[in-house]
Amino acid sequence: MLELNGTAFGAMQQSYGGDTFNTAVYLSRCGGEVIKTWYATALGDDALSLELERRWAQDGLALDLVRHIPGRMPGLYQIQVDAQGERRFSFWRDNSAAKAYFEVTETPLEARIDAWDAFYFSGISLAILPADGRNRLLAFAQALRMRGATVVFDNNYRPSLWPDITVARDSFSRAFAVANTALITADDHQTLFGFSSLEAAVGAAQTLSVLEVVIKRGAAPTLVRSGNSPWHSVPTQTLVNVVDTTAAGDSFAAGYLSRRLRGKPPEEAAQFGNRLAARVITHRGAIIPLDAMADLL
Repeated sequence: MLELNGTAFGAMQQSYGGDTFNTAVYLSRCGGEVIKTWYATALGDDALSLELERRWAQDGLALDLVRHIPGRMPGLYQIQVDAQGERRFSFWRDNSAAKAYFEVTETPLEARIDAWDAFYFSGISLAILPADGRNRLLAFAQALRMRGATVVFDNNYRPSLWPDITVARDSFSRAFAVANTALITADDHQTLFGFSSLEAAVGAAQTLSVLEVVIKRGAAPTLVRSGNSPWHSVPTQTLVNVVDTTAAGDSFAAGYLSRRLRGKPPEEAAQFGNRLAARVITHRGAIIPLDAMADLL
């Protein structure tokens, strides 16, 4: 999506981002020569779409899964950041090209289902799709898992993107059922399922039957459990100067997966994810300059 970062009727910095896109870029950076990262979405045939694709290629992403849909355009979001670095979003994406990705008999992603070792999608991936596309996405994820691939679901929940909370709850429950790795932001889990406290939401997340579960709790330690192992608590980094929390969870996901896909244990993966997220939120915007994180790679 196109990103406008600034205050209403004030100066705006134009960029681009989006939850799964942010994760894909950071995963590509952290994966080096070991992990090749594809990004599946749709763009239009307009000048902005073509420029986005050119820049994405420079970000190191493989783009042969991108569909170009004549007459459509990218979505747009605006971020306003308060003095503590917390964000407020406004979205314009009802007619974005990405919503129509599955409006063909077979997408490039589905056509190459046997090629993928891992697949990452989010609650926002589900939210932006119409019902038929959402069903296709979940069926694809289920088929991947059945043949032994790693299927990762990140529970990013934005209420404004859903027409009905019942539909959202059902969709998230189905996503947890097809995933073998769940990345859960505790306050999103609380908001979606109506838990009375953050502690109750964490407790519920810990009972999920997903094989590997990571629970992110803001500045509090990250909780990790894989298989029948006990829960591990992984400290986050204490920061004095938080500039912009955009992409904190997205970059954590990338850092975590970059280590898990290399066979590192969950605790080590969470440590790296927390280090990367801490670096990202000391810079403005979703995608920080590569040289700002080079020492972590």
